[in-house]
Amino acid sequence: MLTIGELASYAGVTVRAVRHYHAKGLLPEPERDHSGYRRYGAGAVVELIKIRTLAEAGVPLARVRELLQADEEEFAAAVADIDKRLRAEIRERQRHRERIARLAAGDNLALPPEVVEFLDRLRALGVDERIVQVERDGWIPLAAHSPERVPEWMARKREQIADPQLIDFYLTLGHALDRTDDDPRLVELADKLAAYLTRMADEQGEDYVDDADIAPPFVKLMDTLAFDTAPPARRLFELLTKRGWTGWTKLKRVAPIRGAAGTRQEDTAVQRSRCER
Repeated sequence: MLTIGELASYAGVTVRAVRHYHAKGLLPEPERDHSGYRRYGAGAVVELIKIRTLAEAGVPLARVRELLQADEEEFAAAVADIDKRLRAEIRERQRHRERIARLAAGDNLALPPEVVEFLDRLRALGVDERIVQVERDGWIPLAAHSPERVPEWMARKREQIADPQLIDFYLTLGHALDRTDDDPRLVELADKLAAYLTRMADEQGEDYVDDADIAPPFVKLMDTLAFDTAPPARRLFELLTKRGWTGWTKLKRVAPIRGAAGTRQEDTAVQRSRCER
């Protein structure tokens, strides 16, 4: 007769595991000897090895008893079912690993590959990283909400960034982020951007600069993300509004608040006054 320690050793498990299998009703508890110790026969070793083998194969303990009592046909069916479940778990774990890999890859975490490629292209063209971050943060909710439209939008973006004038637009925005609200050069940048947008709208049509068919709530959300990421951009687009353009995510031509020349002169005077103070 074997002690619980000897039984565990022969079956290749711990004493704690034996007690756990007793508690689960998988391994019958033997009678105790006159000293109060459990004593096991050779059959308990065989039974415990079967339990251990099934458990190590990934069979839930709740089903181990069923398999131990099953006939050959029932056993084969149960094993097939368990194998199917394990394969599903493996696929799910593989998806988790892929998500973890994307987590380490920065932009890849929440963006489709074509958007990541677009952001990398902006970086390669020398666009300020803060502008790239604004683009990225805007694309995350947009791609999550309308994934089916991403290829369409990206095709248009790839077409646009092939235009040197559009890249100049991005580069100019980058310069604006280094200006304070009272920097006179911000007015010059606003003039440059307004001139670019007007020329592109006249030459290419309004859709060239206003091609974002995005629901208004998302436009507002993305504008907020942009201005939170790059606060100086808010002042720049206030100046652009005076020059006939409004919006960030969805640029739109509007009537200038004043004539272009008067606007520039007034803005410059205000900036000069701030600098003098």
